[in-house]
Amino acid sequence: MEGFTFNVDPPKAVTDYLGNKGLKPSFDWQDIWREEHAFAFTVAKATELGVLNDIFEEIQTSIADGAPFAEFKKNLTPKLKAKGWWGEKDVVDPKTGKTVKARLGSPRRLRTIYWANVRTARAAGQWERIQSTSSILPYLSYELGPSEVHRPLHVDKKGTILPADDPFWNEWFAPNGWGCQCWHRQLGAPEAKRLGISKSPKIRKVTHRNKRTGEITTAPEG
Repeated sequence: MEGFTFNVDPPKAVTDYLGNKGLKPSFDWQDIWREEHAFAFTVAKATELGVLNDIFEEIQTSIADGAPFAEFKKNLTPKLKAKGWWGEKDVVDPKTGKTVKARLGSPRRLRTIYWANVRTARAAGQWERIQSTSSILPYLSYELGPSEVHRPLHVDKKGTILPADDPFWNEWFAPNGWGCQCWHRQLGAPEAKRLGISKSPKIRKVTHRNKRTGEITTAPEG
Protein backbone atom coordinates (compact mmCIF):
# COMPACT_ATOMS: atom_id res chain seq x y z
CA MET A 1 0.00 0.00 0.00
CA GLU A 2 1.73 3.15 -1.15
CA GLY A 3 -0.71 5.53 0.43
CA PHE A 4 -4.29 6.27 1.21
CA THR A 5 -6.68 9.14 0.85
CA PHE A 6 -9.86 10.26 2.51
CA ASN A 7 -12.54 11.80 0.32
CA VAL A 8 -13.19 14.15 3.22
CA ASP A 9 -11.23 14.98 6.34
CA PRO A 10 -10.46 11.79 8.33
CA PRO A 11 -13.04 11.05 11.03
CA LYS A 12 -12.14 12.26 14.50
CA ALA A 13 -12.00 8.67 15.72
CA VAL A 14 -9.16 7.98 13.27
CA THR A 15 -6.98 10.86 14.43
CA ASP A 16 -7.90 10.31 18.08
CA TYR A 17 -6.84 6.66 18.01
CA LEU A 18 -3.22 7.61 17.40
CA GLY A 19 -3.29 10.96 19.16
CA ASN A 20 -4.41 9.39 22.44
CA LYS A 21 -1.45 7.02 22.54
CA GLY A 22 1.57 7.62 24.73
CA LEU A 23 5.14 7.16 23.50
CA LYS A 24 6.85 4.00 24.74
CA PRO A 25 10.41 3.35 23.54
CA SER A 26 11.25 -0.33 23.03
CA PHE A 27 14.10 -2.46 21.75
CA ASP A 28 12.25 -5.53 20.47
CA TRP A 29 8.78 -5.82 18.95
CA GLN A 30 7.90 -8.31 21.68
CA ASP A 31 8.66 -5.81 24.45
CA ILE A 32 5.25 -4.20 23.88
CA TRP A 33 2.75 -7.04 23.83
CA ARG A 34 -0.71 -7.43 22.35
CA GLU A 35 -3.29 -5.03 23.86
CA GLU A 36 -0.55 -2.60 24.95
CA HIS A 37 -0.37 -1.44 21.33
CA ALA A 38 -3.83 0.13 21.67
CA PHE A 39 -2.43 2.58 24.22
CA ALA A 40 1.27 2.90 23.39
CA PHE A 41 3.04 4.06 20.24
CA THR A 42 6.24 2.11 19.81
CA VAL A 43 8.75 1.19 17.11
CA ALA A 44 11.24 -1.63 17.66
CA LYS A 45 14.81 -0.35 18.17
CA ALA A 46 13.55 3.24 18.62
CA THR A 47 14.85 3.47 22.17
CA GLU A 48 15.49 7.23 22.07
CA LEU A 49 12.44 9.37 22.78
CA GLY A 50 13.48 11.97 20.18
CA VAL A 51 13.55 9.38 17.38
CA LEU A 52 10.22 7.88 18.45
CA ASN A 53 8.62 11.32 18.65
CA ASP A 54 9.77 12.21 15.10
CA ILE A 55 8.16 9.03 13.76
CA PHE A 56 4.99 9.60 15.80
CA GLU A 57 4.55 13.19 14.63
CA GLU A 58 5.08 12.27 10.98
CA ILE A 59 2.52 9.46 11.20
CA GLN A 60 0.02 11.86 12.78
CA THR A 61 0.59 14.35 9.96
CA SER A 62 0.19 11.65 7.31
CA ILE A 63 -3.13 10.51 8.76
CA ALA A 64 -4.46 14.02 9.26
CA ASP A 65 -3.47 15.13 5.74
CA GLY A 66 -4.11 11.84 3.94
CA ALA A 67 -0.48 11.87 2.80
CA PRO A 68 0.88 8.94 0.74
CA PHE A 69 3.82 6.82 1.84
CA ALA A 70 6.20 8.62 -0.53
CA GLU A 71 5.61 11.92 1.27
CA PHE A 72 5.90 10.28 4.69
CA LYS A 73 9.25 8.75 3.70
CA LYS A 74 10.54 11.98 2.14
CA ASN A 75 9.76 14.03 5.26
CA LEU A 76 10.94 11.52 7.87
CA THR A 77 14.12 10.06 6.34
CA PRO A 78 16.37 13.14 6.80
CA LYS A 79 15.19 13.56 10.41
CA LEU A 80 16.10 9.99 11.28
CA LYS A 81 19.44 10.16 9.47
CA ALA A 82 20.30 13.35 11.36
CA LYS A 83 19.72 11.50 14.65
CA GLY A 84 21.80 8.52 13.48
CA TRP A 85 18.81 6.16 13.36
CA TRP A 86 19.45 4.69 9.93
CA GLY A 87 20.99 1.58 8.37
CA GLU A 88 22.57 -1.34 10.22
CA LYS A 89 24.38 -0.60 13.47
CA ASP A 90 25.74 -2.41 16.50
CA VAL A 91 23.43 -1.69 19.43
CA VAL A 92 23.14 -2.99 22.98
CA ASP A 93 20.05 -4.96 23.92
CA PRO A 94 19.07 -3.42 27.29
CA LYS A 95 17.44 -6.68 28.40
CA THR A 96 20.41 -8.95 27.80
CA GLY A 97 23.29 -6.49 27.74
CA LYS A 98 24.55 -8.10 24.53
CA THR A 99 25.62 -6.14 21.47
CA VAL A 100 23.67 -7.12 18.35
CA LYS A 101 23.62 -5.86 14.78
CA ALA A 102 20.25 -4.24 14.25
CA ARG A 103 18.42 -2.76 11.28
CA LEU A 104 17.29 0.74 12.20
CA GLY A 105 15.74 3.07 9.62
CA SER A 106 15.33 1.97 6.02
CA PRO A 107 12.73 2.48 3.28
CA ARG A 108 11.36 -0.99 3.99
CA ARG A 109 11.02 -0.33 7.71
CA LEU A 110 9.36 3.02 7.11
CA ARG A 111 6.84 1.31 4.83
CA THR A 112 5.99 -1.18 7.59
CA ILE A 113 5.67 1.58 10.18
CA TYR A 114 3.46 3.65 7.88
CA TRP A 115 1.27 0.73 6.85
CA ALA A 116 0.72 -0.64 10.36
CA ASN A 117 -0.24 2.68 11.92
CA VAL A 118 -2.39 3.97 9.07
CA ARG A 119 -4.32 0.71 8.79
CA THR A 120 -4.95 0.32 12.51
CA ALA A 121 -6.01 3.96 12.89
CA ARG A 122 -8.43 3.62 9.99
CA ALA A 123 -9.77 0.38 11.45
CA ALA A 124 -10.44 2.12 14.77
CA GLY A 125 -12.34 4.86 12.95
CA GLN A 126 -14.30 2.35 10.91
CA TRP A 127 -15.27 0.37 14.01
CA GLU A 128 -16.64 3.48 15.69
CA ARG A 129 -18.61 4.36 12.55
CA ILE A 130 -20.03 0.85 12.39
CA GLN A 131 -21.24 1.07 15.97
CA SER A 132 -22.90 4.44 15.38
CA THR A 133 -24.72 3.29 12.22
CA SER A 134 -25.53 -0.31 13.16
CA SER A 135 -29.23 0.47 13.58
CA ILE A 136 -29.39 1.22 9.84
CA LEU A 137 -26.68 -1.13 8.55
CA PRO A 138 -26.63 -3.93 11.13
CA TYR A 139 -24.51 -6.49 9.26
CA LEU A 140 -20.86 -6.80 8.21
CA SER A 141 -19.35 -8.80 5.36
CA TYR A 142 -15.70 -9.90 5.46
CA GLU A 143 -13.95 -8.94 2.21
CA LEU A 144 -10.49 -9.64 0.83
CA GLY A 145 -8.25 -6.70 -0.02
CA PRO A 146 -6.10 -6.08 -3.13
CA SER A 147 -3.14 -8.23 -2.02
CA GLU A 148 -1.77 -10.56 -4.69
CA VAL A 149 -1.49 -13.42 -2.20
CA HIS A 150 -3.97 -14.00 0.62
CA ARG A 151 -3.63 -16.09 3.75
CA PRO A 152 -5.74 -19.26 3.33
CA LEU A 153 -7.61 -18.63 6.58
CA HIS A 154 -8.51 -15.14 5.35
CA VAL A 155 -9.80 -16.57 2.08
CA ASP A 156 -11.97 -18.93 4.13
CA LYS A 157 -13.61 -15.93 5.81
CA LYS A 158 -14.41 -14.15 2.54
CA GLY A 159 -18.12 -13.40 2.26
CA THR A 160 -18.85 -14.17 5.92
CA ILE A 161 -21.94 -12.10 6.77
CA LEU A 162 -22.83 -11.62 10.43
CA PRO A 163 -24.48 -9.02 12.67
CA ALA A 164 -22.10 -6.20 13.56
CA ASP A 165 -22.37 -7.17 17.23
CA ASP A 166 -21.49 -10.84 16.67
CA PRO A 167 -18.55 -11.90 18.90
CA PHE A 168 -16.74 -13.11 15.77
CA TRP A 169 -15.82 -9.52 14.88
CA ASN A 170 -14.12 -9.05 18.24
CA GLU A 171 -11.51 -11.54 17.03
CA TRP A 172 -11.60 -11.10 13.25
CA PHE A 173 -11.88 -7.38 12.54
CA ALA A 174 -9.23 -6.44 9.97
CA PRO A 175 -6.33 -5.90 9.68
CA ASN A 176 -5.56 -9.44 10.79
CA GLY A 177 -1.77 -9.63 10.72
CA TRP A 178 1.11 -7.87 8.99
CA GLY A 179 0.31 -6.86 5.43
CA CYS A 180 -3.36 -7.81 5.72
CA GLN A 181 -5.55 -5.58 3.55
CA CYS A 182 -8.85 -7.30 4.26
CA TRP A 183 -11.79 -5.00 4.94
CA HIS A 184 -15.44 -5.00 5.95
CA ARG A 185 -18.56 -3.92 4.11
CA GLN A 186 -21.61 -2.78 6.04
CA LEU A 187 -24.92 -4.20 4.89
CA GLY A 188 -28.56 -3.47 5.51
CA ALA A 189 -30.78 -6.32 6.67
CA PRO A 190 -32.45 -6.91 3.24
CA GLU A 191 -29.13 -7.30 1.41
CA ALA A 192 -27.66 -9.47 4.16
CA LYS A 193 -30.66 -11.81 4.06
CA ARG A 194 -30.58 -11.93 0.27
CA LEU A 195 -26.88 -12.86 0.21
CA GLY A 196 -27.25 -15.26 3.11
CA ILE A 197 -26.39 -14.67 6.75
CA SER A 198 -23.58 -16.95 7.89
CA LYS A 199 -23.25 -19.13 10.93
CA SER A 200 -20.75 -17.59 13.31
CA PRO A 201 -17.48 -19.48 12.58
CA LYS A 202 -15.78 -21.37 15.37
CA ILE A 203 -12.56 -19.59 16.22
CA ARG A 204 -9.60 -21.86 16.84
CA LYS A 205 -7.08 -20.40 19.24
CA VAL A 206 -3.35 -20.99 19.08
CA THR A 207 -0.79 -20.46 21.81
CA HIS A 208 2.07 -17.98 21.52
CA ARG A 209 5.04 -17.59 23.82
CA ASN A 210 6.72 -14.21 24.10
CA LYS A 211 10.41 -15.06 23.85
CA ARG A 212 11.37 -11.81 25.57
CA THR A 213 9.14 -12.10 28.64
CA GLY A 214 8.11 -15.75 28.73
CA GLU A 215 4.45 -14.71 28.78
CA ILE A 216 2.11 -17.24 27.15
CA THR A 217 -1.03 -15.98 25.45
CA THR A 218 -3.60 -17.24 22.98
CA ALA A 219 -4.76 -15.64 19.76
CA PRO A 220 -7.11 -16.60 16.90
CA GLU A 221 -5.45 -18.82 14.31
CA GLY A 222 -4.73 -16.80 11.18
